Amino acid sequence: MRTLILSLFVVLLSAGLGIGFWFWSYLISTASGEGEVVVFIPRGAGVRDIGRILELNGVLDNDIRFLAYVRLTGLGPGLRAGEYRIPRNLTPPEVLRMLSRGETLRHQITIPEGMTVEQVASIFARDGWVDRDRFLELTWDSRFIETLGLDVPHLEGYLFPETYTLSRLETDEEILIRAMVNNFQRVWSEIESENPRGLNRHQVVTLASIVEKETGTASERPLIARVFYNRLERGMRLQSDPTVSYGLVDFTGPLTRADLRRETPYNTYVISALPPGPICNPGQAALEAVLNPVESNALYFVSRNDGTHVFSTNLKDHNRAVYKYQRSR
Repeated sequence: MRTLILSLFVVLLSAGLGIGFWFWSYLISTASGEGEVVVFIPRGAGVRDIGRILELNGVLDNDIRFLAYVRLTGLGPGLRAGEYRIPRNLTPPEVLRMLSRGETLRHQITIPEGMTVEQVASIFARDGWVDRDRFLELTWDSRFIETLGLDVPHLEGYLFPETYTLSRLETDEEILIRAMVNNFQRVWSEIESENPRGLNRHQVVTLASIVEKETGTASERPLIARVFYNRLERGMRLQSDPTVSYGLVDFTGPLTRADLRRETPYNTYVISALPPGPICNPGQAALEAVLNPVESNALYFVSRNDGTHVFSTNLKDHNRAVYKYQRSR
């Protein structure tokens, strides 16, 4: 009897050691190959689904040991959906810890200064961050705009250009727009000062958007802002080409003489005032230029075709500059 019990003990011990080694070998295993793999775990995925996804992406083997480890550790309910960049040299416990901590992949998307709302929507939609039509719809939604602390008909001008860090399943159209408008509000609160020209905030943003579009060289922004102020004070039309193109439906360019004569609310060759709203989303430098223009009597400027401009105080000098840098082309 003792021999039988001893034999049974040895068998059970051997089996236990074998199972333990089999389980332990899984826990220290890593995927074949080097580098990293990007894995997407959708919302609502269960433990079995996650195991299949990880196996399909070559991260780990999905067998009973995976389920056993998750059950033993209680990690199952804490595994988070999202997009992960997983190194192939991680063991199953390390992979699961990454998912339980929610170490999702972060993407940086840069919105340059001077983009229109439609261009911003296209940038975000290109990589699937937003539905472009829904994004654009929200920029006209008066109720939504009111929740952002703005009293404007459209969000053109208020989607602040910056680099945004995004994660899958943590971003949608409303979240992105709120983040952009919040950045505008933050910057505005930092730079706001008494405007000697008596413009309200919407007019400042509108003028800054024109300055943004007209300026290829950052140092010229305060001077271009001054030119526009000088023209407004004299009742002169701003005659800014970017405002004309903004007011034309499906404009592809170049501008023609007929375009310059076409009556739209944004055509500053026709109206003797600022357009009704911004023509793009200006950056902080353009806003600061409008709030703090340099002193100058200049009324005109023309491009040298290298990103800089020639500024003139009278029409005669301006026409000479136009002939030299534009008509002679």
